[in-house]
Amino acid sequence: MGMRKPVLAIIGRPNVGKSTLYNRIIRKRDAIVDDQPGVTRDRKYTDADWSGVNFTLVDTGGYLPDTANLIHQAVLNQVHQAISEADVIAFLADVTTGITSIDEEMARIIKHSNKQIILTVNKVDNEIRELDLGEFYKLGLGEPIPISAISGRNVGDFLDKVIELFPDSKTKFEEPEEPDIKIAVVGKPNVGKSSFVNAILGQDKLIVTDIPGTTRDAIDTLFKYYGHRFLLIDTAGLRKRSRGKEAVEYFSTVRSFSSIQRCDVAVIIVDAQQRITDQDKKVIEEAVRFKKGIILAVNKWDLIQKDTRTAIEYEREIKDAIPYLKYLPIIFISALTQQRVFKVIEIARSIFRERERKIKTSELNDFFEPIIKSNPPAAVAGKEIKIKYCTQIKTKPPVFAFFCNHPNLIKANYRSFLEHKLREQFGFFGVPLTIVFRRK
Repeated sequence: MGMRKPVLAIIGRPNVGKSTLYNRIIRKRDAIVDDQPGVTRDRKYTDADWSGVNFTLVDTGGYLPDTANLIHQAVLNQVHQAISEADVIAFLADVTTGITSIDEEMARIIKHSNKQIILTVNKVDNEIRELDLGEFYKLGLGEPIPISAISGRNVGDFLDKVIELFPDSKTKFEEPEEPDIKIAVVGKPNVGKSSFVNAILGQDKLIVTDIPGTTRDAIDTLFKYYGHRFLLIDTAGLRKRSRGKEAVEYFSTVRSFSSIQRCDVAVIIVDAQQRITDQDKKVIEEAVRFKKGIILAVNKWDLIQKDTRTAIEYEREIKDAIPYLKYLPIIFISALTQQRVFKVIEIARSIFRERERKIKTSELNDFFEPIIKSNPPAAVAGKEIKIKYCTQIKTKPPVFAFFCNHPNLIKANYRSFLEHKLREQFGFFGVPLTIVFRRK
């Protein structure tokens, strides 16, 4: 076993360029960047490397000391947690604004952290700007390193300094374990996605407030459960694209659908108090389109007045709203009380196994031959359609091919009939199936 990777945390007040520096270090656009203060709220983790040294990079929410504001207070808590996790802290300031009272307050906090600190002054685009560095010595954090995150100026020198300060920076670290199952947590704003993730992880890794849209980036977290490695992806609250007028909200929406693309199983959270909405259906349809495993988790179930039939009636209402998706598992949870939250993980593991199942060709044909013989597809324009045989041509997601003489003439209702029979016999609970017709 190798040592853990060292951790670099980027700390600073809003709009000093933390996410821009984060993206520059990892050499891709991962964190959302916008000139609106406070865009990053949760701390965001990724693997990075420089000069052969692997490390974990943490981008934090902008420090906002207004503790009367719920989001500001939660961001402050996130910053404190990032400081406690870090081996090296990059305290980022802005040369164009100079030292502010918030910078001074942050400097006082991190000086008491007993961590290695690099005072980094951003937006120093040229040598003339370097003449303004003198005042930053007042922070008492040592010699400031001038950089321009947006152009990359001096970022290499900054990273050289970082790896010098890492403990055992020359140690070869093991590559991180790949997750067995990737789970995306998606849904409308304010349905409890971050609360669900926090309940699973047992810590407030993600900010949780009652304000819709608190999480904007997709946050990845590795965890183990009964010997299995899971990657949990918490996404920004999905909004209708037509309403995503702000650039930030647009990119958050894009990031959310990207998270669905990356996962094996999508846990779609809906609010028990609101019933299922058209927007919920759009999210489900997106997961179906990408052929992901799907779980419908009805959150805030603890707030519902119920009797012995409430869950049955609610489930029937959902299935009536989306009758073509009756194979989806529906589970009633409370992220607040942790009721059945780990049951969701167990179901996700079962669905993952279903997605990778392979049915033998002989078994498929033994099953379908009498069914197709007694219920053949309807003739079209006098042309009789004969299905010769079927086989599974893919897993993750499962794809089944039926070979016939006129594949283009088979109607959608017969495709649905075959899928229904396939599920009746072989299961595939929670897994969208693909049925294709090919010429023999």
